[in-house]
Amino acid sequence: MASPRSLLLGLNIDHAATLRQARYRRAPATCGGIVEPDPVALAQLAERAGADGITAHLREDRRHMQPRDLYRLRECIATRLNLEMACTPAMVRFALELKPDAVCIVPENREEITTEGGLDVLGMKRRLARAINRLADAGIVVSLFIDPDPAHIDAAAELGAPFIELHTGAYANGWHDFAVRAREFKRLYDGAERAHELGLMVNAGHGINYVNIGEVRTLPHLHELNIGHAILSRALFSGIEEAVREMKARMNGA
Repeated sequence: MASPRSLLLGLNIDHAATLRQARYRRAPATCGGIVEPDPVALAQLAERAGADGITAHLREDRRHMQPRDLYRLRECIATRLNLEMACTPAMVRFALELKPDAVCIVPENREEITTEGGLDVLGMKRRLARAINRLADAGIVVSLFIDPDPAHIDAAAELGAPFIELHTGAYANGWHDFAVRAREFKRLYDGAERAHELGLMVNAGHGINYVNIGEVRTLPHLHELNIGHAILSRALFSGIEEAVREMKARMNGA
């Protein structure tokens, strides 16, 4: 019997830039050893420890990652670059110029602290179709960040996006309420099954940490998990390389 395929880890490095921007928002550049922390240096250390890809969200308000960070990542990392972005003409143009390996289209609200939910695929179908087609024509793999809702999963398949990323935030937020947690886990489980039946590849992310990973990893058909806050928080105590190694081990049952 073949052994199960290992889950891939996409490390989201946004909050390294959040920390940098707290003090150096007006600094013209990151590299050079004065402006810290450098998210690109952190990404390279994470790759060395086993991260399978680097994820970064360029927000329209530029609250953490900056365009120069993305260009440096594109030049410097050895794995895959996954750009999270809103579905706007400006961001599509940026992605076509940057040429990341993958794009994950996410909802974006300037008032939110972090992404609060999945895309309204049904309400954005025409806009998403244009973006998906333009990015795919440039050889960029597209994923849609969605809640585990059957209608949105079906719409993602109709649009021809090869990947979805299931939003695990409601599950993570309900962890301490067993009834909520069980309900949200079932939604994720059923969503992953439905997506697989429709031919979609399934990623997941948001709120995944060193505790709930033990349950998240049992969801069917998972390809990659995108995790940021938990790993960067652990890195404050153990260093980024050990934090990445530990998460990879927990993801794959070690």
